[in-house]
Amino acid sequence: MKLRNQLFLSLSALLTVALVGMLLAIFSVLHLTKQQSEAMYRNLTIVEATLSMGHELSKQTTLLLTEVLDEEALKQSDQRFQNLLAKAAESAIDENDRQAVSEVRRAYDRYQPHLDSPAIMRTQLFTHDQFTRALAAVRDRLNNVQMRYVNAVESTEQQTRESAWMVTWLLGAIGLAIVLIGLVTAHSIARRFAEPIETLADAAGEIGKGNFNVTLPLPSIHELNALIHRFGLMAEALREFKNSDIEALQAEQQRLQAVLDSIDDGLLIFDPQGRLEHYNPVAQRQLDCKPSHLGEGPSRLLHQDTLDQQLQLILQGATMDTEADDLSITIDGESRILAFSLTPISQGDDPVRGAVMVLRDVTEQRTFERVRSEFVLRASHELRTPVTGMHMAFALLQERVNYPEDTREADLIRTVEEEMQRLLLLINDLLNFSRYQNGLQQLELAPESIDELMDQARQRSANITAAKDITLTCEVEPGLPRIPADRLQIERVLDNLIGNAVRHTRNGGSIRLQAVRQNEQVLLAVVDNGEGIPYGQQARVFEPFVQIGKRKGGAGLGLALCKEIIQLHGGRIGVQSQPGHGTRFYFSLPQ
Repeated sequence: MKLRNQLFLSLSALLTVALVGMLLAIFSVLHLTKQQSEAMYRNLTIVEATLSMGHELSKQTTLLLTEVLDEEALKQSDQRFQNLLAKAAESAIDENDRQAVSEVRRAYDRYQPHLDSPAIMRTQLFTHDQFTRALAAVRDRLNNVQMRYVNAVESTEQQTRESAWMVTWLLGAIGLAIVLIGLVTAHSIARRFAEPIETLADAAGEIGKGNFNVTLPLPSIHELNALIHRFGLMAEALREFKNSDIEALQAEQQRLQAVLDSIDDGLLIFDPQGRLEHYNPVAQRQLDCKPSHLGEGPSRLLHQDTLDQQLQLILQGATMDTEADDLSITIDGESRILAFSLTPISQGDDPVRGAVMVLRDVTEQRTFERVRSEFVLRASHELRTPVTGMHMAFALLQERVNYPEDTREADLIRTVEEEMQRLLLLINDLLNFSRYQNGLQQLELAPESIDELMDQARQRSANITAAKDITLTCEVEPGLPRIPADRLQIERVLDNLIGNAVRHTRNGGSIRLQAVRQNEQVLLAVVDNGEGIPYGQQARVFEPFVQIGKRKGGAGLGLALCKEIIQLHGGRIGVQSQPGHGTRFYFSLPQ
């Protein structure tokens, strides 16, 4: 049987019992009221008739004693007495009532002859004893009837009271029966419905805790049985999903562990509180990490007090705008130089869940760069003197030698002059780059106007842009403040970036010089619509001696020198490009 049918039948049975009990109580009260009303009416009718008959007897006696005999009034009183007696006889229901009325009638029959001769009775009223006895007999019979029916009224009232108590007890019994039936029904419903639901709720709680080994009830109710069956299928599916998910997570964790362990760089993972929670084998070899280091901050591990502060900024969502300084550490008596980067671990708009520090051993690279820088510095110094002497001697030779312009000798002399100029420029670039890298270059800072720097750079490049029909425009945000800068060095950066843009932009292209305010800095940019730079090569454009693109020229020191100049000013430089859609070189300077 379906659940709704069982609930309907249970509630219908309870309501039916309550309705039957209520109808029985109403019927009992109505029946009791009817009986009481009939008995009281009958008794009161007879009592009223007997009182009226007594009143008529008194009236008849009074009429007999008056001076003037009114026989007509006596007859009327006699007639009324007869009518009252008949009414009392009609109200009699049982044999006892009829016998009592008959006794009154017989007594009155013995009394009535005295009323037929009232004149004689008036003369013999005080001497004739029969009248007195007859009158007394009638009064006695009336008193007996009155007492009988007064007692009957009291008896009826007692019976009514007993009947009322009986009805009360009956109603109480019916109410108790309804309560008992309701309790039994409620208990049955609770036992049949609530127990399986409570068991199912407990099972759901255990499943929510991850415990899928639960016991489910098997009720006889079709709907609950179907629900529990589907719940069991869901629990089984969740168990299989959990097992497969755990296996997938374990496999993914193993793959991730393998990837982390196979990275050539050292890797440190910190939790949201800045405590070390994982390191890979490379970091273990680099820093001599031990399990006891887990839970420590980077400063104690790398012996650098500023690392904790940098890590906290990363955990708060900040980013490293500039390259971090190298770390110099000593492990087992061996000095090492490590380059590092800090990256937050986050997903979407969620809070930062930790940070990753990547360590790269650049000891040999920094040693090579130092040796290279020293070599370049010395070589540029050594080369500059003889090359300058050669250039001066060649200039003197040009003054003594005079060849026609269209001769082969004149063409060779011009070629030697151009190449010597290029050689001098290269030596100067090498010398300047070495001075920047070795910290020998000093800046002469002064407040400079961005508008003037950009406009003068455009004027200086007018000839080379006009040669390729390239449009060069300036876009400067109004109201930019003056910035502290070394004018000659910033002009060198702008000229270098514009020259690169001209070299890699097709004829008829366009170049834009932009300047805007960005937070507490001023951002300058050179944007072209040239050939662009492949993404894989963008990270190397600022390395020395690296040339990018199809059109090469110089020694590849221009952008490297720009980077050194901007960093010495306290700013940063970058590039954004997409092959076929142009390039944007930008650099920022603090206000």
